[in-house]
Amino acid sequence: MEMDEILIRVGELFLKSEPVIRIFEKRLRENIKVALKREGIRFKITRTRGRLFVHTKEIKKACDALKTVFGIVSFSPCYHLRTSSLKRIQNFCKRNYDKWIKRGQTFGVKVRRIGDHAYTSQQLAKAVGDVIDRKVDLSKPDVEVGIEVRDNDCYIYTETIKGLGGLPVGVSGKVLCLISGGIDSPVAAWLMMKRGCKIALIHFHSFPLLSKRSIEKTKELAKVLKAYQRRIKIYFVPFQSIQTEIKTKVLAKYRIILYRRYMLRIAEAIAKRENAKALVTGESLAQVSSQTLENIATIEAVTSMPVLRPLIGMDKSEIIDLAKKIKTYKVSIKPQEDCCTLFIPKHPATRSSTKRIEELEKRLDTKMLVEKAIKASEAVQV
Repeated sequence: MEMDEILIRVGELFLKSEPVIRIFEKRLRENIKVALKREGIRFKITRTRGRLFVHTKEIKKACDALKTVFGIVSFSPCYHLRTSSLKRIQNFCKRNYDKWIKRGQTFGVKVRRIGDHAYTSQQLAKAVGDVIDRKVDLSKPDVEVGIEVRDNDCYIYTETIKGLGGLPVGVSGKVLCLISGGIDSPVAAWLMMKRGCKIALIHFHSFPLLSKRSIEKTKELAKVLKAYQRRIKIYFVPFQSIQTEIKTKVLAKYRIILYRRYMLRIAEAIAKRENAKALVTGESLAQVSSQTLENIATIEAVTSMPVLRPLIGMDKSEIIDLAKKIKTYKVSIKPQEDCCTLFIPKHPATRSSTKRIEELEKRLDTKMLVEKAIKASEAVQV
């Protein structure tokens, strides 16, 4: 008998109310189907209370695909015995344990039961342990034999693979993520997907004053993030006209603050077009001049839409570690010219007031500049 099923554990999903569980589970199943179909895997998905099962002959390939699906806590390739008989479970383990546990390795047996049975979990664990001719270690075994008896079925596995956790992408609505091409913003986007958000991206560039490298990097980053979401739309917004206007009419030390305020105005307008419910940035508190508490407050004052900052309390080293884990880091460190560095002085303002910045903005035709940038933006599907 070969393994031809994968038992999927969903954790946080089943802490919700029954109607919400049904909605979340439906989305998770759809996301699993997308991940498996993307790899050309033939499969069928079934469910029982608290578990999903993928039936497939391509176990390893399917396991690799499941590692990209948010909402899965862990999963195990398993044998499916269509019985709950203690004797038949015991005999199956007796015939097969030497495939699972090498000589010299220790083992433990962990049993979970759902339903009514003529034995306890402890009795089943002892019965199976008695027929395995290996040394027992219940605290830290080399191999843990997992047995789940669910009504009249039994699932046996020896491997538990950690999933991404979080919530299925799509259950928390849609957000628009500002992405620069650097290290932080792709990580912020990934974290929002982990909490169930479908993402769209918006990138501000200064071509032709700067090269197209940031544009190409953003497309590369979107392709990496696409492993976790079926399709990603990116809005590319030319920003050089606004920057040039700000340069000519505003004190140098306030330029970055105005840049960010105009970015949020444009992003909010595009988010509404996309039916996104919030904006997302890669800001970490006090990392750079625009990310002090005073400047954050001044910048976000231009929008009524929530601005989410999933990295706000993280150190740079923590962000880098996560970027490496999700495979965006190598793309992010490729050289580029960031539009936010254009015309920026050595000593930008670290403390600003909304009132002062609003006075400076009176020198600019904000409505015209924002509308012009939105009209010139380009949407690309990755």
